[in-house]
Amino acid sequence: MLAAPWMKWGAGAGVAGLGALLSRGRAAAESYQVSEDEIVLGMSAAFSGPSRGLGSELYRGAKACFNHVNDNGGIGGRRISLKLYDDGYQPDPCVRNTMKLMLEDRVFLLFGYVGTPTVTRVLPLLKKFQDERVYLFFPFTGAQPQREPPYGDFAFNLRASYRQETAGLVDNFVRAGRKRIAVFYQADAYGRSGWAGVRAALKRHGGEIVGEATYRRGQRFTGSMRRQVEILTAASPDAVICIGSYAACAGFARDAVDLGLRVPIANLSFVGSENLLKLLTEGRGDPEPYTRLLVNSQVVPSYEDTSIPAVREYRELMAHYDPQIPEQLVKEPYTPFPQSFVSLEGFLDAKLMAEILRRLEGVPDRAGLEEAVFSVRDFDLGIGEQVSFGPTRRQGLQRVYYTVVRNGRFVTLDDWQGWLS
Repeated sequence: MLAAPWMKWGAGAGVAGLGALLSRGRAAAESYQVSEDEIVLGMSAAFSGPSRGLGSELYRGAKACFNHVNDNGGIGGRRISLKLYDDGYQPDPCVRNTMKLMLEDRVFLLFGYVGTPTVTRVLPLLKKFQDERVYLFFPFTGAQPQREPPYGDFAFNLRASYRQETAGLVDNFVRAGRKRIAVFYQADAYGRSGWAGVRAALKRHGGEIVGEATYRRGQRFTGSMRRQVEILTAASPDAVICIGSYAACAGFARDAVDLGLRVPIANLSFVGSENLLKLLTEGRGDPEPYTRLLVNSQVVPSYEDTSIPAVREYRELMAHYDPQIPEQLVKEPYTPFPQSFVSLEGFLDAKLMAEILRRLEGVPDRAGLEEAVFSVRDFDLGIGEQVSFGPTRRQGLQRVYYTVVRNGRFVTLDDWQGWLS
């Protein structure tokens, strides 16, 4: 047994220092966990801290689907199991977790990671392990690093990108006459990825970002966003696009309303819409002023739309299994939602993951993973958009949806002009 190699991966270490560790770990990495009755997938995600709702909801949706697959014979008689670790949406714990998953737990593949700052730190490890074909499937991030060189070959994405989300928001705002767009963003790789998307979209319209304000990752809802609101108010924006997580973005929306910045406030899908809405409305006599001008982009359809086959399946299986977070990962109270955009995404991730595993002939082998993924062409996931992959197409879905708050819940937005009038 390799003696706890991940513990030697300190916060200040560089990827270049992994050489000796990798040579010691290759034998362990090669004997990954596919037994006669089990396929083990590894997941590092936020189960604690102010973004714990994201990892929790993503896991619950995926687990509902995997439970259903397992109860119906699994993959060639093998159950799909998830080996879970909490990284609190912080890069260093995520790196340590990934080393442990690859070198000691010897998982078959990595699945369902949460966040750009964590994923971007893991990608160099996957490149170092490229001979072992350790792939990351369907991370909960729309950033570019896992979609392009030098790391795009080591990850597969299902969701639309942040570039697509920000472009859609900008295009709709501009068409509605809202051309002065400011940006509120998390000061890290995630925030900068969204910021770059907004800037590029505005440039296509002959405009530029009129103001920007940042915050540090880990900000809680109870913290003040007065300074950020004041900075953006001075820029006289027509709209603000936020690239952040739900606690910070809810705090910004709250303080924007309280300080008189009454313009549309948009959020990307990563924000976790239900958790954002809960923070803004809980305990308020009249929450409408805080939610009337919210618009969130999404990368999956509404879980309220039961005309969609996969949504019906998702709702049924979530109600049937009601997956709970493993007790050892619960460090702070968290009340899950019966349905959410994040858990629906996790469900669809797992549904496609199971389909790819089914396409591996015989005993599942990493050597056949790419071929199995690339065989997915015009696959009906049940949401009205077919999924295709290929050597130059490592993102399965392209569509972006838009939602606003009506009667205390997010509903699909079709008429931007009417909403903004």
